[in-house]
Amino acid sequence: MGRSKVQLKRIENKINRQVTFSKRKTGLLKKAKEISVLCDAEVALIIFSHNGKLFDYSTDSCMEQILERHERYGYAERLLVGNDTDTQENWTMEYTRLKAKVELLQRNHRHYMGEELDSMSLKELQCLEQQLDTGLKNIRTRKTQVMYEAISELQKKEKGIQEQNNMLSKEIKEKEKVVAQEAAAQWEQPNYRVDTCFLLQDPLLPGLNMG
Repeated sequence: MGRSKVQLKRIENKINRQVTFSKRKTGLLKKAKEISVLCDAEVALIIFSHNGKLFDYSTDSCMEQILERHERYGYAERLLVGNDTDTQENWTMEYTRLKAKVELLQRNHRHYMGEELDSMSLKELQCLEQQLDTGLKNIRTRKTQVMYEAISELQKKEKGIQEQNNMLSKEIKEKEKVVAQEAAAQWEQPNYRVDTCFLLQDPLLPGLNMG
């Protein structure tokens, strides 16, 4: 007698449902890793538990790249098929996709802030570390560029101030030279000559009345 097919239905017992979810989730993640390694395939797996907790797995290319590739592929496929009339089902699927993407971005943002790292595997941590290193490298490069630009601007201002000081110093020297020349010219005029003969004569003494 053959084994009867087990009918799949929702597990009503909450504890049993959580245990089954944990076991099946582990098995599913394992299968995703196996097919990724054995078949050299890019695999992205996203799981949301009944309470909304996110579990995911991706190959070395990282989840964001796979999702972007999937989105581009889906967009190109829709262009080939043609624009169908939008239905409630399409809108629901689009909403679900965008919601998953937003939650993934929010989770990644928390990871970038160093939060909720306990659930990440070694490969995911290495990928996150690489992304952070690349981001820090770009930040340092931009910071150095901004500093050089600021220093260059200060040097230009300093050079301009020095040129202004040199011009003012030159103008002052020229004015001092003109003033000295004018003073010398006035000193050489006749009204400013001293009669040396007059200065050498003895002063006249008043006469003494001897009686």
